[in-house]
Amino acid sequence: MERIKLKVENESKIEGLVIRKIKEGEEGILLEFIKEMSRYEKMEDCVVATKEGLYNALFEQHACKCLLVEFENKPIGFCLYFYTFSTFCGRTNMYLEEIFLQERYRGRGFGKEIFRVLVNNALKEGCQRFEWVCLDWNKPSIEFYKKIGAFTMDGWSTWRMTKKEMEAYIK
Repeated sequence: MERIKLKVENESKIEGLVIRKIKEGEEGILLEFIKEMSRYEKMEDCVVATKEGLYNALFEQHACKCLLVEFENKPIGFCLYFYTFSTFCGRTNMYLEEIFLQERYRGRGFGKEIFRVLVNNALKEGCQRFEWVCLDWNKPSIEFYKKIGAFTMDGWSTWRMTKKEMEAYIK
C-alpha cells in the first residue's frame, strides 16, 4: 500500500495553532523539547539523543516522523511517531513514541488537535491501531487519554533491553 502524504500544515481548528512536519535543520528544536520532556518525566539522565542522530533517523533512515506544534509562530511542542506491523491485523499501525507540549500550553485543546491530526492520518493510511505508552504516575495524561476514548491493554507488559543488556546477552 502506498503511503499517503501527511498534510497537516494549517489543518488545526484552533486559531494560531499550526501542526506541521519538521524540516531539516530543526533537529535542535526537537532535541530541546526532548530534554524539556525528560525533566517533566524525571528522566533527564536517560537522554542521549543528539541533533545528528535525530537528523539521521528522520531524514536519512526515515525511521520515524515528527510533527512540530507551533502557536502564534512559536514552537511549543512536538509529536514523534512511526509505523509498526501487526500480524493479527495483517497491516501497519501507528505508534506514538512521544507527544509533548510545554506546560503553559496544556489544557487549551492543543493535545486534542494533535491527536485529531494523528488519528486522521492513521485512518487515511489504513491503520487498524494507534498505540502508545504512558507513565503510570502521569495522571493528567491518563485522564486525557480516557477522555478521547483510548484504553489500556490489560495483561500486557512493556519489556525492554538497553544497549547494556543487549551486549551482555550476546556475550
